[in-house]
Amino acid sequence: MKYLLNSLTLFALAIGLSFSVLAADNPNLLVMGEDADKDTIPRDSRVFKRVLGALANQMHEQNFNVFDETTITLDNFAQGRIRRTDAEIIDVARSVKRPPIDITVIFSIYASAKDKGYTTKVNTRIEGRLLNVKTGQKLGNFEVAARNYSAPANCNRECVLGVVGDKSRMLGNDLGAVLAEKLAWMVDGGQQLTGQNRAGTNKMMTNYNLVFSGFTDREFSEMEEYLVIFSGYHSHRPTEASKTHTEVWYSSAIGSAKLNRNLKRMLAELNLSGYPSFDQNTQTFTVKKVSLRGKTRKADNDGSW
Repeated sequence: MKYLLNSLTLFALAIGLSFSVLAADNPNLLVMGEDADKDTIPRDSRVFKRVLGALANQMHEQNFNVFDETTITLDNFAQGRIRRTDAEIIDVARSVKRPPIDITVIFSIYASAKDKGYTTKVNTRIEGRLLNVKTGQKLGNFEVAARNYSAPANCNRECVLGVVGDKSRMLGNDLGAVLAEKLAWMVDGGQQLTGQNRAGTNKMMTNYNLVFSGFTDREFSEMEEYLVIFSGYHSHRPTEASKTHTEVWYSSAIGSAKLNRNLKRMLAELNLSGYPSFDQNTQTFTVKKVSLRGKTRKADNDGSW
């Protein structure tokens, strides 16, 4: 009887939690340029801004949520900084809370010139990559092949930037189109139609760190049966375990809001007192047990839970 009741409970919960099999949030994107290399075009250049605009537009056309860096970092971060390192821009993206940023599109623009006396050959190259800022996972990269353009003889730095600027939007569109297609494929298999809103269900995996504090081995084993039937579940593995503390690396396509609801529902189903909290910066859900003196778990006729 106990086995039957538990099976029916899990089956009913599985139907409720898996009605939408894939439920990760539509990712929030931030397009950022890395210009620490002295050979790259700096962030305060008009060329840089044209490329950034073209990249953001390509992502927008694929119906991703693209946010303006200046607007969302205006209050807590210094503005106008140039020659920013990779570490700095990732830290900025991770620190933004409203809205939480999931993926950064990081690009760099290279330009060089060679004066041949009768003309100047300008060589341009642009590269970009996709990075999950929460987990550090590399999601793909692409480089627009080097292109050569002719400029007047004795072309100085401003002259070179003028030549590159005329072509920069085209280069940005080429790079953005490829990266947007890569990301769209990871999110929904490339099935999204332009002009329609992407639903909050997609195939992109998210890694969470689940921490269960104060629960016994037996209680965690019971909760583990629920973790594997949550919608979007892919895999999990323990990273730390003791008698009253267990940490799990949890890979799933579920969004953080739905996972939070599921954890609360799981505790209610198992008649366990506890509460989950979420740290966006580390993608960590911590579920702490609340001990209530005199409270007993529900039991079957044989006296066992």
